[in-house]
Amino acid sequence: MATVTLAQAERIIDAVIERGATLDCRPISVIVVEPGCKVKAFKKEDGASMIRFEMAFGKAYAALSLGRSSKLVRERAQERPIFMRYLIAASGEQIFPEGGGMLIRDDGGEVIGAVGVTGDTEDRDEELAIHGIHAAGLKTDEDCRGMGRQIGLLAKK
Repeated sequence: MATVTLAQAERIIDAVIERGATLDCRPISVIVVEPGCKVKAFKKEDGASMIRFEMAFGKAYAALSLGRSSKLVRERAQERPIFMRYLIAASGEQIFPEGGGMLIRDDGGEVIGAVGVTGDTEDRDEELAIHGIHAAGLKTDEDCRGMGRQIGLLAKK
């Protein structure tokens, strides 16, 4: 199984933090994990609040465990709260259904990891995650939509 490299993880994180500074975001924290949700790299900007590691990890964990962005996980949680409450409990409370967690895909569309971004708004965190993935020359679910394979639930019902 292919996995995100340390160089790619560092590039994603640095690009997210640089873009966050350009957009005058609140202090950002970013994690990149391998398949299986093993931490590859993490950075937390000065001034970021407590438990940012856990929040970033939970977003990446949500994306990997359910095969879709953590924003879509949050949308499913709103649609099916009892089911999602069970999944969150089954994960040992590691799933954090809030935007900012994205799958990282290689050129062939295979999942090689996930990124979790936290610190600003849900939409901004997700925008930054996408920016970081692209800065490393990698792909998101949306980039792979037309590849002719099932890559996760991308559209709303």
